[in-house]
Amino acid sequence: MIATTDVIITAPHVPDSERVLTPEALALVHELDGLFAGRRCELLAARRARREAMANGWTPGFDPDTAHIREDPAWQVPPPAPGLLDRRVEITGPAERRMAVNALNSGAQVWLADLEDALSPTWANLMASQATLLDAVNDELAFTTPEGKAYIVGPDPATIVMRPRGWHLVDKHVLIDGRPVSASLLDAALFLVHCARRQVERGSGPYFYLPKLESRHEARLWHDVFVVAEARLGVAPGTIRATVLVETVFAAFEMDEILFALGEHAAGLNAGRWDFLFSMIKAFGDRGPEQVLPDRSAVTMTAPFMQAYTRLLVDTCHRRGAHAIGGMSAFVPSRDLAANATALEHVRLDKKREASDGFDGSWVAHPGLVATCREVFDSRLGAAPHQIAAPTTRADVRAADLLDLRGVGGAVTMAGLRANIAVALRYVDAWLRGQGAVALGGLMEDMATAEIARCQVWQWLRHATPLAEGGVVDRALVVRLLDEETGAADRDGGVGSRAADARRVVEAVTLVEPLEPFLTCWAYPRFLVG
Repeated sequence: MIATTDVIITAPHVPDSERVLTPEALALVHELDGLFAGRRCELLAARRARREAMANGWTPGFDPDTAHIREDPAWQVPPPAPGLLDRRVEITGPAERRMAVNALNSGAQVWLADLEDALSPTWANLMASQATLLDAVNDELAFTTPEGKAYIVGPDPATIVMRPRGWHLVDKHVLIDGRPVSASLLDAALFLVHCARRQVERGSGPYFYLPKLESRHEARLWHDVFVVAEARLGVAPGTIRATVLVETVFAAFEMDEILFALGEHAAGLNAGRWDFLFSMIKAFGDRGPEQVLPDRSAVTMTAPFMQAYTRLLVDTCHRRGAHAIGGMSAFVPSRDLAANATALEHVRLDKKREASDGFDGSWVAHPGLVATCREVFDSRLGAAPHQIAAPTTRADVRAADLLDLRGVGGAVTMAGLRANIAVALRYVDAWLRGQGAVALGGLMEDMATAEIARCQVWQWLRHATPLAEGGVVDRALVVRLLDEETGAADRDGGVGSRAADARRVVEAVTLVEPLEPFLTCWAYPRFLVG
């Protein structure tokens, strides 16, 4: 146990912890906690109040009290920061050393170093991730396999953008006044202390992706955190920049307000498909069968409500001079050349849609997709770094357009039900073993996949949803499929399988009323806290 500057670390010693948990780093953690822990708790209480209001029939919409922000054409976010001018390809993944080297060398303009959905938040993983980032900004990142294969970072690496854990999470290994610290504040403070000054020296800066925001007030909290951190670290105001993932239905109604609240720290917005659908089910999943979504594979970005969401995001960003970044292509290349060709064509078409919709760049999950994504955006952008200034017609998106789930098409099928159960189980199995990014069925999956998968099962079960093949989704059917898929996952997992524990987690967050808000909040304290 470590105790310094009134911060108590209860975790056992792990490699890299001495390098990461320096007195300066812990002092900033302590200061940010003292200044902002109370506001964070108030904002989480506001989230709970919104959900209670939803249960009583309230429906979100554009706030008339902030119409002056949305309708004022004059204000803009700052010009793009160094290293964030051209963002046509962004590669995402955990800050694991080998994957980090490959991401930095991939040819993508940006590497999203993910300490959230693509990281299993064991203490060892968290310390290793911060050490990887520290080494990356100090040009000391390298990795050698047991077989002797060396990985080193090349001369033109991607710009690093770090995604911390969301406001709803705590880290139970770090205590202040006997209570666990905000995971968001911990992740941000450690990264900033070790990387901010060096990134500025390198001609870049400390940049963030901010997950799971629900309101302008949550964005303003981040703004105020950044202001304090910049002052303590001696970097110029506005050096820290942040891109917000618009992945909750509530944030979709406050895109202008969120950029405005971030002020000098605003960089752009990102459209996150699975988390947005996850949020829609949490918000409306108990309202009635008319809100039931079909198999998640059938809910594409061409669904009317998803088109409204992306049109509004692109329009909002470009009116304010910000980048609009598209969603994830999660395909993992294989040795099957025919399957690869088919998958890459799907990726190409998806990126062409995003580019033609006005996005300035997009995400991929594997270095093998960078060239395809870049080719599409090169064709659209040419020598221009983005299409922020391209003439557009203002998106006429009404609140009803963002909430209308009609017109999605597709059905609820036995295959879709089984796939959701299997993916949730297998992902959680891997997560419990310390893996946050997992290749399943030819796709690189993270916690967002597990969340939408288990939420769909919950929604179908709650409404006794008819199956295309006949019959309905009921508890007996779900339990039977859980039995079958747990057995298959256990056999495939071999020595070290956590399938039985994964089954316990999936049951606890799926076969319940009301819906458990986050899988991580239930499973983390029970399984990942030493």
